Amino acid sequence: MNPEPYITDRMWKLPPLILHPFSDASSPQKLLQSSRASLMLQGLLPNENLSISELQTILLEGRYCEIRMLYYVGKDVVRWIDQVTEFVNREPDLRSSGLEWQSFAHLVVEDPPLPVREKLRAWGVADYRAIFSRAIGLNALFADAPDRAVLTDDFIRNYHQFADHMFAWKQSQNPFRSVRSADFDFEMFASGEYSRMLERQWQEH
Repeated sequence: MNPEPYITDRMWKLPPLILHPFSDASSPQKLLQSSRASLMLQGLLPNENLSISELQTILLEGRYCEIRMLYYVGKDVVRWIDQVTEFVNREPDLRSSGLEWQSFAHLVVEDPPLPVREKLRAWGVADYRAIFSRAIGLNALFADAPDRAVLTDDFIRNYHQFADHMFAWKQSQNPFRSVRSADFDFEMFASGEYSRMLERQWQEH
């Protein structure tokens, strides 16, 4: 998809993207164990005396943690896109510009501002495109984080393919113009970081 770009003669400052904590204490361990189980199933690590069934269970537990984590990331990203869309609709210069919800989903996935990309790398996020697009895709599928019992093993094992298709479907719902971070700037904060920044600003005033 190559939407027509929207080029503006000024810089627009968008609301900040705030990401909230989304994992419980056991999630990092489950994700690590799931990665190891995947490598063992592929024969890339020696088996630690676990059966194929046990490895599959560990793998699925980790994938389910990924689904929940991505869902909550997507919840924050979708909330931000909704806020930005409202901002655009209030601006006379932007209201009839062909900018849609999908324009800003495209922005956060394909061209976030450099400081946002640098912060994501500092947080250990290498493939932010996959993270954000799949997070949006899962939010197009589910109204709330799904319980393990309602998901099939096949869905959990291959959830990334479903999420990719749902993101593509969501982006195809409206014709839209793409925007660039060179024209539409925004900041990204962890929720605790943003709260501390606001507190400092209040103290200064």
